[in-house]
Amino acid sequence: MRQVRDIWRLNGADNESTGHLGIIYLSWQLSSDDQKDSMASLQERWREFAEREAEEAFNSSLLYEGLQWVKEDLFIHMRLPTGKAKLLEGWLLELAHKHTTEWEQRFVEGLDKIASDSTEARLHVGVAVASNESNTADGLVWYEVMKKAILHGQAADAMEHSMKRRAIDQIICDRMIYPVYQPIVSLQKQGKIFGYESLTRTVDRSWFAGPMDLFLFAEKEGLTYTLDRLAREKAIDGCISLAPDQKLFINVMAQIMEDPSFSPGQTLSLLEQHKLSPHHVVFEITERNSIADFGTVKKALEHYRSQGYQIAIDDVGAGYSSLQSIVELRPDYLKVDRSIVQNIHLDEMKEHILYTLIQLALKMDISVIAEGIELEEELAKVREMGVQYAQGYLLGRPAPFDTNKL
Repeated sequence: MRQVRDIWRLNGADNESTGHLGIIYLSWQLSSDDQKDSMASLQERWREFAEREAEEAFNSSLLYEGLQWVKEDLFIHMRLPTGKAKLLEGWLLELAHKHTTEWEQRFVEGLDKIASDSTEARLHVGVAVASNESNTADGLVWYEVMKKAILHGQAADAMEHSMKRRAIDQIICDRMIYPVYQPIVSLQKQGKIFGYESLTRTVDRSWFAGPMDLFLFAEKEGLTYTLDRLAREKAIDGCISLAPDQKLFINVMAQIMEDPSFSPGQTLSLLEQHKLSPHHVVFEITERNSIADFGTVKKALEHYRSQGYQIAIDDVGAGYSSLQSIVELRPDYLKVDRSIVQNIHLDEMKEHILYTLIQLALKMDISVIAEGIELEEELAKVREMGVQYAQGYLLGRPAPFDTNKL
């Protein structure tokens, strides 16, 4: 547990004012009502276990007020110092997550196999912090904080969700992502590097295993646009010296362009700061969901094109990237997904699919990029079929720009 003096330091308080009240709420809840007998037995064991663990963890803390059981719900009461409620809530979240995760794991491990198998209960955990301006902490004030903690802990994964939300807020605030660049090679000019795709990487993987997890969570939290803009800024900042004829491919979610707050002009000002121009940039449209409004996306792309940018559609042949997207958006490049390219020299059906995409691209004056090249045989096959550009580990792994440039 963080030392008591640290929580005071978080708030810049050197006195012993107790201006906030904090609650950690814990409750075992069944997914159904079929196993009430098993649940009663579990609750009896849990009460003994939880009281022992909570007292051991918090009894020496000057902030600890005590335990309260309301039926089968446990409330751990804390008196917190005066300060910013958000900082105090963050501290309490960390404290609760650390202890309750360990408690849940050890408690379940300590159950006999029959009890474990017959009980489908989940530990719900919630926290709440509220100002106590009067400093009296009467029963009504505690009751209001307890209600807030119950609301927070309604879902079994509420604690994990809150910790992830804090993590992504910190990532965005402190700009804790960085770009790496994977070369895209021309197959018609003896392996000359045509451009680089910028890929986002996370500094800390405590809560997000990688960029995909990060962007999926951002989408759920309504932070897609903010994170996407940060990734674009980082991509341009890190691309220090493109050759005049090289391209920088930047991933942009199609759904971003449907956002009313979307502002294409921000990218142009960034490029100007780095003495780059829009003709260097290809916006690589990624579809994590089907596009709801092609009209809005097309309008945004027309604005980009009028400034000199080019457009690519990513992951063609997989997921939501469809023929409709190609026809509606009229990109400059098709990036054929790894699922089509992998072992294409051994799979006649994949060869037919790629051939069809190449013919469509020729009719629409679109260049084709084969993604995910890992074998010499794959490279030879796509070159033989007339693909103009290729990308993959065989040709170069993602790396910081200054170490990747040939």
